[in-house]
Amino acid sequence: MRTVNLAIKRIFDFLSSSIFVIILLPVWIVIAIAIKVDSKGPVFFKQGRRTKNGRVFQMLKFRSMVVNAESMGTGLFNYENDPRVTKVGRFLRNTSLDELPQLLNIVKGDMTVVGPRPCVTYELGDFDTLNKRYKKRFEVKAGLTGLAQVKGRNDISWDDKVSFDNQYVDQFKKYGVIADIKILFESVIKVFKKENIYENKINGAMSDEDSAKAEEEEIIRIAHLPD
Repeated sequence: MRTVNLAIKRIFDFLSSSIFVIILLPVWIVIAIAIKVDSKGPVFFKQGRRTKNGRVFQMLKFRSMVVNAESMGTGLFNYENDPRVTKVGRFLRNTSLDELPQLLNIVKGDMTVVGPRPCVTYELGDFDTLNKRYKKRFEVKAGLTGLAQVKGRNDISWDDKVSFDNQYVDQFKKYGVIADIKILFESVIKVFKKENIYENKINGAMSDEDSAKAEEEEIIRIAHLPD
């Protein structure tokens, strides 16, 4: 039964993402022009992410920050009023339109529509030494949306995200694509509500940079705690 569900999931992924790429092509063109007019740099942002079994792939997004933003300020963390976010980028993030290019990742097979969000290659530290709890989320392909996104998105900690991701892994094993349908419906509602777009600082008294550094260290520490 699991093989059948995986086959249905892949067919749905390929067909739905291919159709949306074609339908939304005019939107892509408008976004691309707006990005180029608004700031210097490429239209697309490519970043190494991890999918099933920890495999690394290049995830695509519409660029919403200044070039080389990852090496500036708060790094991977994006707090509200982040100065690295461009004017057009803020709109793209608020509407989740910056995620549209990931439809191409889905067509290619690196991602799926529903699954744990793909982490940056170094976000959790060394992949090979992750504890079993943190590795479980990598039993399935990374997704455009997932249970953690509908339960809190950026408003919850990485540890909570892992709990929801692992819960999804179990749900898919038990219910198959039915679990995906429920999450997809809730995801659409979440996008329209524009909730939990920005991350919360680990300590409000800290500067953004210090908070980001402290949170990064804490995430890696918990991800490598003994089983």
